[in-house]
Amino acid sequence: MTDRSTMTAVAASARYHRGQPLGAPALHAAAQVTSSKVIRHEKHLPPTMHPDEHARSARVNSMRGCRLVLTIMVLALAGCMAPHALPLARTHSASTAVPDDGTAAKEGPIVVLVTLDGLPARALRDPRLPMPTLHRLEAEGAHADAMRPINPTITWPNHTTLITGVNASVHDVMANGLIVLPADGGKIEVKPWTDKDRLVHAQTLYDALAAKGMSTGQVDWVAIYDARNVRWPFAELPDPDGAIARDLEAQGLVTREQLASFDSSPAWRDEIWTDAAVDILTHHTPNLLLVHLLQTDTLQHDYGALSSAAYAAYAYADTCLARLVAAARKAGILDRVTFIIASDHGFADYTHAIRPNAALVQLGLLHQQHGDYRGKVWVLPEGGEASLFIRDVPHRTALVARLQNYFATVPGIAHVYTNREAQSLGIPASGSTDQAPDLYLAAKPGYAFVWGITGPVVRPKIPAHGAHGYLNTDPDMQAIFVASGAHIRRGIDLGTISNLSVAPTLAKLLGVSLPAAMHPPLTQALQP
Repeated sequence: MTDRSTMTAVAASARYHRGQPLGAPALHAAAQVTSSKVIRHEKHLPPTMHPDEHARSARVNSMRGCRLVLTIMVLALAGCMAPHALPLARTHSASTAVPDDGTAAKEGPIVVLVTLDGLPARALRDPRLPMPTLHRLEAEGAHADAMRPINPTITWPNHTTLITGVNASVHDVMANGLIVLPADGGKIEVKPWTDKDRLVHAQTLYDALAAKGMSTGQVDWVAIYDARNVRWPFAELPDPDGAIARDLEAQGLVTREQLASFDSSPAWRDEIWTDAAVDILTHHTPNLLLVHLLQTDTLQHDYGALSSAAYAAYAYADTCLARLVAAARKAGILDRVTFIIASDHGFADYTHAIRPNAALVQLGLLHQQHGDYRGKVWVLPEGGEASLFIRDVPHRTALVARLQNYFATVPGIAHVYTNREAQSLGIPASGSTDQAPDLYLAAKPGYAFVWGITGPVVRPKIPAHGAHGYLNTDPDMQAIFVASGAHIRRGIDLGTISNLSVAPTLAKLLGVSLPAAMHPPLTQALQP
């Protein structure tokens, strides 16, 4: 799981948050973590690898190692600028003493849903997991041993399920944005900045709340662009002229220039998103606050599931949770807040990459024209799964049969589902939406679908990387669920649940209805 060096780096972060100095041994731990990471991957180099490939891999490992040193040192030093008297708070200017204009400022339910992207359920079983705030919320409330995501096990579809209670066959979100096949046969695209009404075809919690005069705030939530019923937004790429952005600028937490680019480190972005969440919760108190923290996903993609870097990201995410809890306490609303902490999916490592579009080139279905590839068949690779789309309507039936038979023989592919077969997995039906694939490909453990047009269809990935997207029955894909605070029973173990139960549970807490929800609420976790 983790190692002594990782824990030293994490402990260093905790010491800084307590206002204690960071010694040389803690900084040295970052180098030890990196060294052990590189050595672990070098042990798994294929024995037949060419010497040049050994050298290239060593260079890659060295560069990745430097990045990991910097990542862990930044995380260990996170919060070092915070004043010692307020170890979990950011410095605010006097201008923060403003009246609370939220719909739940004085009365009514307050639910805060925080997602820690990609945090696997199996991490919670590690007694050394450096997340004291999460553990405290878990002990004081209800938790699931595992939460099953929907297919595909990627970020946007599952975040949408968490606030609708329906799967992709209903809400139609199949990727991290709108899937678009250009009319000229060009490369398949995913467009994230698509209006919510074009992308999400199901009632959301914030829609139900707005119908009752209640409000929602969101920070880095997804599939929510230009949503009419979100009153207090602070987007993944925030609007510098937005109300929350102006709040943060007035408090001296960020500059307009930083907001305009918003291209710093994952840790910095999570910090600013947490600043925004604190501002919305305490100055504009909505009935529902949606918060999405992303660094836990980013570092697992780069360095692997449950890696040393991942554990540092988990620890930093915990400090973000602690800041939210402390802010609610300081604002005098803690006894009214229900905290729901969840993840959207788990994570797994892979050592071999499958490039399905390279196969389409070899099969003559993609052709190079004026430097770009075009064709009537494209595959959208998403780690453990891939969606194949056919624009050639007259030949679709024959192509489905041909490509199903072909991909079934490719090493690393566990199964190739027709659309009809994939519907049993919760995938949308052909004809119901243009987001429905003609074939749905599932990878075996240790393999992942990636982009790539030229070269071999399958090749080693050295060192290993992290991925998700594998079928939702995979133990490594299981997510976390913790509920704590107002109206939650203490010490409840829910066992294994589905994330389809989260939205109806939140709806019950908020006093609204989601008639289309596919599962009942988790009433066993709720106080009478």
